Amino acid sequence: MADLPKGNKKLLNAWAFYDWANSVYTLTIVSAVFPIFYEALFSDRSHYITVFGFSLKNSALISFVTAAAFLLVAFLSPLLSGIADYVGNKKAFMKFFCYLGALSCMGLYWFDLDNIYVGLVFYFFGLIGYWGSLVFYNSYLPDIAFVEQQDKISAKGYSMGYIGSVILLVINLAMIMKPKLFNITGTDGEAAMKAMRYSFVMVGVWWILFSQYSYYFLPKGNKNKNQKVTHHVIFNGFKELKKVWSILKANLVLKCYLGSFFVSSMAVQTAMLVATYFGAQEIAWSSKEESTIGLIICILLIQLVAIIGALVTSKASEKFGNIPTLIFINGFWVLICVGAFFISQPLEFYVMATVVGFVMGGIQSLSRSTYSKLLPETEDTASFFSFYDVAEKIGIVIGMLVYGIIDQTTGSPRFGIASLAVFFVIAVVLLNRVPKKGVLN
Repeated sequence: MADLPKGNKKLLNAWAFYDWANSVYTLTIVSAVFPIFYEALFSDRSHYITVFGFSLKNSALISFVTAAAFLLVAFLSPLLSGIADYVGNKKAFMKFFCYLGALSCMGLYWFDLDNIYVGLVFYFFGLIGYWGSLVFYNSYLPDIAFVEQQDKISAKGYSMGYIGSVILLVINLAMIMKPKLFNITGTDGEAAMKAMRYSFVMVGVWWILFSQYSYYFLPKGNKNKNQKVTHHVIFNGFKELKKVWSILKANLVLKCYLGSFFVSSMAVQTAMLVATYFGAQEIAWSSKEESTIGLIICILLIQLVAIIGALVTSKASEKFGNIPTLIFINGFWVLICVGAFFISQPLEFYVMATVVGFVMGGIQSLSRSTYSKLLPETEDTASFFSFYDVAEKIGIVIGMLVYGIIDQTTGSPRFGIASLAVFFVIAVVLLNRVPKKGVLN
């Protein structure tokens, strides 16, 4: 079909709908079902396993694999985004990573400790697929929405993602808790584990199925570009990076903002990636069943509250400005990380989940739209957003490595979570150094 004009409501909704499609990955695989499934594999043994010749704590192992995946994405994203802008077909790249991630989720059905390396490969490429597709998804924002629309549609995307992922998680929760209603056979424990494996497959199917709506309406890429991919294109990707870097060095506002975002993303994404492992190991649940139900309820609570948080943050940015709002949110995250060190009871964990949900959606959506507003006039938005994504990914690599090392050394994720407060403090300091610029302050 013909490309819809910039700012078109149908185009904006189609872009936001990709959050509905892909957010089931972050909820089911990253936050809820897979961490519970992974912990359950170690229920009859210690939390340590020998992998790659080392005895590693299970949660530290996942942290290190996650860090490795983000390191690869950080290397690939600027290269691929430069190529996508050059050939004018960023949608093809977005599709590739989408399908890679979705199929890897399905592959987690076969994850077990006897074939730990195969399982880790699927987990690794699931991360690659999800975050790789976001490079191109995020870069569409300034292409399809005007500046005054970007905060609102960014928040809408996150809100749709939270709603869609919650729907699938509720279905998965019903399967796990009442497997016999879904004709899943075996003892209670076996049937629940089998239901979790089925949920991994459902994530992949959901992701592929609903992303088709976005692909139908999103444009192929930049107009008037139809170059073929040759070996010169690879070098063109590096040239694009050099050009963007030169622009960033001369743009004080954008450079300062990226610095603050870099350290903030270390802490935010690390906290989100390890929250369920923390809850499973450090909260005094009365039974395995209460742990499973409690952890999933907490994740659902975070998602639902995050919808409100994203919308409230969008309104707050309109009234107070983007930068002051981000300073407040980062400061609040400091209190959350310090408070998490002291909690041990389920009720405390529920309260913490509610608070985290409120600021989680806000900081993600506002960070993305603030960066989009700060971009100079350009058609090569994918190259600029690759810098944004590289900052985020390298931040996650550092955050997960710091967390994993502390977890491995101390044997408790409690100290790792508390250490993230330092990153948020640094982010607040750097945000205060961002020069004043119009509606952003």
